[in-house]
Amino acid sequence: MAPYNEISVSTLARLVGTPDCPVLLDVRIDEDFAADPYLIPSAVCHPFDQVADLAEGLRGKTVIVYCQKGLKISQGAAAILRNCGVDAEVLEGGQFAWRDAGLGMVDAAKLPPLDALGRTVWVTRHRPKIDRIACPWLIRRFIDPKAQVLFVAASQVENVADRFNAVPFDIEGVFWTHRGDRCTFDTLIEEFGIGNDALAKLAVIVRGADTNRHDLAPEAAGLLAASLGLSRMFRDDLQQLDAGMLLYDALYRWARDATNEGHDWPAATTRG
Repeated sequence: MAPYNEISVSTLARLVGTPDCPVLLDVRIDEDFAADPYLIPSAVCHPFDQVADLAEGLRGKTVIVYCQKGLKISQGAAAILRNCGVDAEVLEGGQFAWRDAGLGMVDAAKLPPLDALGRTVWVTRHRPKIDRIACPWLIRRFIDPKAQVLFVAASQVENVADRFNAVPFDIEGVFWTHRGDRCTFDTLIEEFGIGNDALAKLAVIVRGADTNRHDLAPEAAGLLAASLGLSRMFRDDLQQLDAGMLLYDALYRWARDATNEGHDWPAATTRG
């Protein structure tokens, strides 16, 4: 069991990728980050001696702070946040412990630049169906929880990307898009290095639904049906995305925890 005000790698790993994931702050010194420039999924970097500047926006949230080994830097930064009224804990063993456990880490070199509010900004075609909902879910759960997603007319995606310093995705001719028989969802997982068994299962379902290859996974047809239903329910793309986040949260938890579980009717009864 992790000591008081610390969280173990195994406990945090169960939270990453879910709506309950704490805010993760990487407070490694520049030299340590340069030597190993990979982030725990959804983490953001911040100078350890300036964490108090974040306190106002972190109150009411759970925060996990980590440095290289989980010692003086993260312990001190977490203590400062607690003094500012923030619920802050330290990752036991720090970034080394997460890395040595063989868990996925985000290649920081692949991260887009941040806007003035500290967010990555992504842009794609409006009226999303499958990949253009799955990708924002993946980005917000594993890359940047604050990511802003812009839905615009297909003919204007690259123009908007240029004018607003946004990253275009899921259109032809850009980096973040389909590759061969693989979807943009697959590309994000591969390029950022965040793969795990549950995401691999989910990626096959997304691929099957998005490319009409329902033979790839029995769940693909269901995802297509649910996605088309959501597109009919919401005229507003952002409202559809909000609803889609819940759908993919459920699919991820199924892929991680419940693939061996079935459901029978009538329910079993016990005779006494």
